[in-house]
Amino acid sequence: MSEPFGTLSDGTSVHRWTLERSGVRVRVLSYGGIVQSLEVPDRDGRAADVVLGLDDLDGYLARPDPHFGALIGRYANRIAGGRFPLDGRSYALAHNDGPNTLHGGQRGFDKRVWDVTGVEHGLRLTRVSPHGEEGFPGRLEVTVTYTLDESGALRFVYEAVTDAPTVVNLTHHGYFNLAGARAGDAGGHEVRLDAARYTPVDAGLIPTGVLEDVAGTRFDFRQPRPVGAGYDHNFVLDKGLTPTPVEVAELYDPASGRVLTVATTEPGLQLYTGDHLNGPFAPGDGIAMETQHFPDSPNRPEFPSTRLGPGEVYRSETVYAFSAR
Repeated sequence: MSEPFGTLSDGTSVHRWTLERSGVRVRVLSYGGIVQSLEVPDRDGRAADVVLGLDDLDGYLARPDPHFGALIGRYANRIAGGRFPLDGRSYALAHNDGPNTLHGGQRGFDKRVWDVTGVEHGLRLTRVSPHGEEGFPGRLEVTVTYTLDESGALRFVYEAVTDAPTVVNLTHHGYFNLAGARAGDAGGHEVRLDAARYTPVDAGLIPTGVLEDVAGTRFDFRQPRPVGAGYDHNFVLDKGLTPTPVEVAELYDPASGRVLTVATTEPGLQLYTGDHLNGPFAPGDGIAMETQHFPDSPNRPEFPSTRLGPGEVYRSETVYAFSAR
């Protein structure tokens, strides 16, 4: 089911689609592929919206930086200095995070209107990112499929092809508060991450290149514990890059009993505790768990590669599943 959700200044119409299955209801915008709301039941069967979203299109246009619930690309996370080498050439990107490029640049995929069509139990979002968009090389054809499976799990399947060598790293930037989107601080949520290492960062949140052990540090979430605050870091998932999704993380709200489990094909997960959120949400009101390749991989040949060449298919899959206990 779709309905009008507003119009951009250039006259482009934005629509909102609603999916519902197995007690889960999700609303998705054609603008940015944004998951505006996601309603799931608690331990007593009472439904609540568990993602931070805004009421209207003007709200999203006025607050672009938090990337609320958006589809992120061409490159999720940061690229140091807004520049990277590829096949003997250097590419300069838009700078939108100090000297760095964050989440695709000034107008990443989160600020584009996608073509949306219905598929069985879901939606297919498509767009073509032209050669040179935000400085990235290659004409990139992107398809992202959102589906609700029979248990009510929300599945993202990302696919892309290019006509020239490029780099690609796509993700979903949802902020979760399992007590409810307007419930306030989520620092009491318990987090488990199947990651024995993480990537330390410098003052600009760029990885140093070291894969640091989490043992004995505040980055050790191998056993569930309250997350608190102060995290915007990539965790190196123990299972690595896999052809099919493997469960790697859990988020649990003791008050409501809601549980979110994350399964992915990706080798990394960015844990962000929303410390810089502001208006209408406060710092810490939501927790992002972004499945991804590592930040700044195009400048780090020792990291898993994000290169995509002609004739190859980029494919990534992540599943957010919900339950209660």
